[in-house]
Amino acid sequence: MIFSIIPLAQAARNAGHEVFMAGPEDIMPIVTRAGLPGVPVTATSMMDTLLDDDGKRIPIPTDLHERFLFNGRCFGRYAANCLEGLVPLVDRWRPDIVVGGALAFAAPLIAAYAGVPYVKHAVDMGEPRTIDLAAAAELGFSLERLGLYDMPRFDLFVDTCPPSLRVWDAPPAQPMRYIPYTTPKALEPWMYTKGDRPRVLVTAGSRITPDYYLDVLAALVKKVQGLDVELLVGAPDDMAAKLGPLPENVRAGWLPLDVLAPTCDVVVNHAGGNTVLGSMAHGVPQVLIPYLPYVVDYTERLTEFGASKMIRPGDDTAENITDAVQDILATPSYRERAEVLRQEMSRMPTPADVVRVLEEQAARGRNEPAAPARP
Repeated sequence: MIFSIIPLAQAARNAGHEVFMAGPEDIMPIVTRAGLPGVPVTATSMMDTLLDDDGKRIPIPTDLHERFLFNGRCFGRYAANCLEGLVPLVDRWRPDIVVGGALAFAAPLIAAYAGVPYVKHAVDMGEPRTIDLAAAAELGFSLERLGLYDMPRFDLFVDTCPPSLRVWDAPPAQPMRYIPYTTPKALEPWMYTKGDRPRVLVTAGSRITPDYYLDVLAALVKKVQGLDVELLVGAPDDMAAKLGPLPENVRAGWLPLDVLAPTCDVVVNHAGGNTVLGSMAHGVPQVLIPYLPYVVDYTERLTEFGASKMIRPGDDTAENITDAVQDILATPSYRERAEVLRQEMSRMPTPADVVRVLEEQAARGRNEPAAPARP
């Protein structure tokens, strides 16, 4: 979520505005490395919401509907923790507008408390609305404390999903070009120079830990390492070290996707929002394995568009994944359809364009929509 919202925050600051980025303590290094003033508002991390009062991992439901409710409750508990630090922040420093990621449910509450417009910022290509309802139910006590009777609605929705992939009943939105962002790292020539063999990137996201998704990444690497390709494995350096000895054609570690993507022929990933949109922004076809239920919908949309191949989690065998990679490498239409999306995204308004809309929204106040920006 943090990576998707940083470009707009940077654009607002570059336009001369005072910008604070609030969040849990564990993301503050990412915020400050992006050149933004960070305000830690809770010591609780998102992963802490998966634990019960005794510190034991809460079982994740297998039923799809129950899983969405579970996710929403977790995000709601997380938002309640963030409010403990957000209320004193806005009491001391009064914002003119609050921008929050789509799953940052503390944002609409703190905007209503401060009496300023709330801008909802998409973090991928859409989440099931059941998650929102479950989060609202979890936040009932917090709503009451703030004198609210319902979750406040957004005054403006900033959507980075290209128009061709938006669902038919998506809410009206201010479109914005997705700008890929990853924590900076000193570049080496191989990162931006393509070799003779096809280049395939494999990643399970940036948040993996020994208890979360490391096993998924390790399995993916094992399943594709027999391909005759240059294989890149994107993961935090400490997690990459836990993958053990790798073949000579494999490089693993924290990789700058925004630099690497233009050199890649295929990206194999878990269908995480930033990885998917970052690959789309550079016209790279993908093999998507949607391990999280809420990403299945937009995975299907991208696959139906012809820019990716989808493999269900239960079908993610080495044979199926390698066949999918080889099919994309051998079939030009996947690259062509991905290029159509890249061009469409490049024509969307930039974050700098959207900052002007935020300025108008702040001047208008709550419940008064600003005119949308055009590319």
